[in-house]
Order: sequence, then C-alpha cells, then structure tokens
Amino acid sequence: MTLLTLPDDLRGAFKEPMGPVYTDTERLLSAAGDPIVAVGDVVTYHLRVAGRDPDVAVIDGKTKREAVGEEIAAVLDGENRRIEAENAPATLSRDLLSALVEALASDDPVVVHVAGEEDLAAVPAIVAAPEGASVVYGQPDEGMVLVNVTPDSKREARELLGKLDGDAAAALAALGLDG
Repeated sequence: MTLLTLPDDLRGAFKEPMGPVYTDTERLLSAAGDPIVAVGDVVTYHLRVAGRDPDVAVIDGKTKREAVGEEIAAVLDGENRRIEAENAPATLSRDLLSALVEALASDDPVVVHVAGEEDLAAVPAIVAAPEGASVVYGQPDEGMVLVNVTPDSKREARELLGKLDGDAAAALAALGLDG
C-alpha cells in the first residue's frame, strides 16, 4: 500500500545531495558511522568490494532504471537474510517502510530486495536509523552521498517526508515513530 508519492514539483528537492558526495569508497567508509544503511545496488556493490558489507542494503536490481550488470549482480547475491518489499517508482510503501524497520532491528546484515524501485528509500532510512548511523545512497553520475544520522539530518529527512503527497503520519507510524 502506497503511503507517500513524490509530486513532480518536488523532484528537484530530492535531487540535491543530503550530504557530501564521495567517489572514493575508502574515504567514505572512514567518515561513516555504524551501522551503515546502503540504498542502491551500485552503492552496495562498492561497499562490499571495499570489504564492508552494509548492515542494511536496499536494492532493486537496477541502476538508472536499467538492470545492473552481471558483475554487480554477482556481488549483490550474498548469504544475507533477504526481506522482500514492493514499492512503486516515486513512492514509499508501507511494505518498504516496514522492511526498513525490520532490517534495522536485525543484529545481522539484511538485504531489503525491492520489487519496483528503491530511489526514495534513503529518506525514511535516515528518519528510522539510530543516531550515529550512516545512510549511503547513489548520486547518479557523481558518486555516493554519505548522510551521517544526526538530529539535524533526521529533522531534514522528516521534513522531506512531510512534503510528499499522501499520509505522512501513517508513514512515520510505519517507521515506528510518532507523527
């Protein structure tokens, strides 16, 4: 069930990186907190190749709306527990938000495999992750964005959620938070 939808007039706001953009995975990891939530197949691939399995990886088998290549797909097929979630493009579903909460509560690395699209998942991940964590997501053709989860980044992400069309209070409730 879709809770929030990205309106066309807000697309620009979601294209601005919410943190510094890195092209060097080692530098990103040296600045990252713990746990690490990776949103995107290519980001997850780079972190794993660098020897850091994300605590939560949110993937959809695509990059820039095209299927990822075999090399990336092979690295993404790990032994981690998988949670399946459905989420339509430019939306946030109750299914995806519940999967994020379940994955963040796990002591072991978890992959949230999204049928549909995970492009907006970084925002609720920032809201739901504990302070001190890091959310890493891809910035197309630029690199990886690192968002360290702080009271300020949580507030900014929560404000972005509130600007989406739909039921922001229900989305926050699905994340285990008060509206």
